[in-house]
Amino acid sequence: MNAQKRYQIFSRLREANPHPTTELNWTTPFELLTAVLLSAQATDVSVNKATAKLFVLANTPQALLDLGLEGLKEQIKTIGLYNTKAENLLKTCRILLDQHQGEVPKTRRALEALPGVGRKTANVVLNTAFGQPTIAVDTHIFRVSNRTGIAPGKNVDQVEQKLLRHVPREFKQDIHHWLILHGRYTCLARKPRCGSCLIEDLCEFQDKTE
Repeated sequence: MNAQKRYQIFSRLREANPHPTTELNWTTPFELLTAVLLSAQATDVSVNKATAKLFVLANTPQALLDLGLEGLKEQIKTIGLYNTKAENLLKTCRILLDQHQGEVPKTRRALEALPGVGRKTANVVLNTAFGQPTIAVDTHIFRVSNRTGIAPGKNVDQVEQKLLRHVPREFKQDIHHWLILHGRYTCLARKPRCGSCLIEDLCEFQDKTE
């Protein structure tokens, strides 16, 4: 895929959704970090249902620590892997209080030092909470990037590096939101909805559906 075709794809995605954002509900960087930590191998819908109640009770590192492990588990038990997530979240709260004055750090290195926070989670927080042009590659973005030919790669790291290299600066802030939404609602894993896809004529996928 050449640069001109990519530019057309990104332009159409921007025109259709000028101000994309995460579907996780949050109002502070800490709430976003919490929601992203809870979202691993879980749907945004299930996380939003849990955090709607959790954030009323506790939405700061100290408040979550005061809630305690069992109290936190009770609030998030509807989410997959909630035992491990609860433990990691409380460890993260302790580090935020001890090392960052209770604030979510704005650097990748500091974020990835937090329990349960990997590169993808750090990218989401840096991009969505702090406006940095990072690109978080999840299963949807990995699939769309490979299937369309925008940024093919054998693993998420390769796809991320290709996206960083090939996506023009004007699109970098929003590209991962566009691609995840495209993968979630149009370019589905089992059967993509090519017939209703706004970039079908630009996509290089060989086995298009109706």
